[in-house]
Amino acid sequence: MKGFFICTLLWVGITSCAITKKEKKVENPDINKDAWELVWSDEFDQDGLPDTTKWNYATRGNSWGWGNNEKQWYTVADPDNAYIKDGILTITAIKEPLSGKDYSSARLTTKGKGDWKYCKVVVRAKVPKGRGTWPAIWMMPTENTYGNWPQSGEIDIMEHVGFEPDTVSSTVHTGFYNHIKKTQVGEEFYLPTATTDFHVYSMEWTEKVIRSFVDGKHYFTFRNNGKGHGAWPFDQPFHLILNLAIGGGLGGKKGIDNSLFPHDYMIDYVRVYQKQ
Repeated sequence: MKGFFICTLLWVGITSCAITKKEKKVENPDINKDAWELVWSDEFDQDGLPDTTKWNYATRGNSWGWGNNEKQWYTVADPDNAYIKDGILTITAIKEPLSGKDYSSARLTTKGKGDWKYCKVVVRAKVPKGRGTWPAIWMMPTENTYGNWPQSGEIDIMEHVGFEPDTVSSTVHTGFYNHIKKTQVGEEFYLPTATTDFHVYSMEWTEKVIRSFVDGKHYFTFRNNGKGHGAWPFDQPFHLILNLAIGGGLGGKKGIDNSLFPHDYMIDYVRVYQKQ
């Protein structure tokens, strides 16, 4: 058993997906090579723990559920919860008592190691299936230039909740538009194979617009309306976050199915581009 607040490494096997290198390295159909240049990436080609020159383990906020009443404890450098094997990063949520929580999982960020103002983010991933799961690909401001959340913004590139297995969504949060006020702006995308197949989730962010895609299909647009940082705080560096939450205000709206644990959130690659 893991100790209170201290993670003991429990080496267990991580099941890799059946995917060929040819399939894995397929180019993203949404990239116009004449407009975007690769500036940061992780192909997860080295087995073991995530590369600490690129990723941090986020644990702050665990005790209060990250403000979302989430039920997991995020661990640090524990291969049970985040491990690379055969070119795939797997974030695993486990049903186990840990530090006052009922589940363990991982939350990885690029803060201080990958921070960008205007960029295109491309992630190929497969989300888990099960009521109560809440995997995401998202971005937060590195310096909170306009104040704490939501004043400095949030970009949700992809979110998936287990009680809607055939749907993913993309959302933004700002001082004017956020879920506390129920004014958040976003769209859903019907994706019946979200939990069975890998898909390419991407977001294009410029000084004028944020646009989200699934497998190159554009489905969400948020424009800079010129009304200041309350509407558009997206003129500062943001960093990337990959995590698998359990329960919470969104993920746990219809409860948690404990019969399906553990859950695997699988990421093939992360690539970040900027305008040439």
